[in-house]
Amino acid sequence: MIAEVIGEGYDLDLDITRDTSFAEDIEIESIEFVAFGELLRETYDERVDLVAWFGEMDVDQIIALTVGEVVDYVVRCTS
Repeated sequence: MIAEVIGEGYDLDLDITRDTSFAEDIEIESIEFVAFGELLRETYDERVDLVAWFGEMDVDQIIALTVGEVVDYVVRCTS
């Protein structure tokens, strides 16, 4: 999903793991995060609302967000 959002032409050149940071490692932009949230919502319906989840965080938490934290959030929402 991440590769789909940031575009096929973008070469990640890294292994995406639970510890991969969206801001530092992937360097995802805010508009791409919105698209990622929409893709999650399309896949999991309203159960996964990334925008609402971000509303519970402060800016530093959002900047430090890792792939593993998003995976854990999706698992919680879909369990």
